[in-house]
Amino acid sequence: MEKKAINLKEASFTQAINISAQWCREWGEDLLSEEVLADRIAELTKTRNGLRGFFAYALSDKDCFLLDKLPFSLIYKLNEGGDAVTEIVVKNLIMSSAQIIIHRRDNNHEYEITSENISDRCKAILRLLETKSVTKSVNQVLRDLDEMGNSFDNSVKYDSEQKEFIKKQILDITH
Repeated sequence: MEKKAINLKEASFTQAINISAQWCREWGEDLLSEEVLADRIAELTKTRNGLRGFFAYALSDKDCFLLDKLPFSLIYKLNEGGDAVTEIVVKNLIMSSAQIIIHRRDNNHEYEITSENISDRCKAILRLLETKSVTKSVNQVLRDLDEMGNSFDNSVKYDSEQKEFIKKQILDITH
């Protein structure tokens, strides 16, 4: 049977996750150079599904070390992605930070560590992205934090402990 190629511009969210996983594995096994991987990621992240799928996978998978190493070629391509890249990384920082508090309350150390890893990866990326874009995005979050929440429709707002921790995480970007 012939293998069907997926058009990156038409990839679903799930397909983007699977594509990202495959590329990260190939990069981890030295089958893809950093430059080729960065070019592929740049193409994938030009769409909303691609952007969401790549970061959903690369931020959360404990075995994908791409966002721990942050090769220059990848950072260069992420910076070319502009505000869309910055905004999704900031959103992931906010969500993972709020989840850290929830997992601590629930005494769920495994999930807490996973959320801390996502948060740390987000902060590392944001330290290397274009400063004006990062500043604009985090300032917007700080203005809107009282209206943001733990649910897709923001019906469950972040509580005061979560908001304070989110602010601390944002301030930690500069360190």
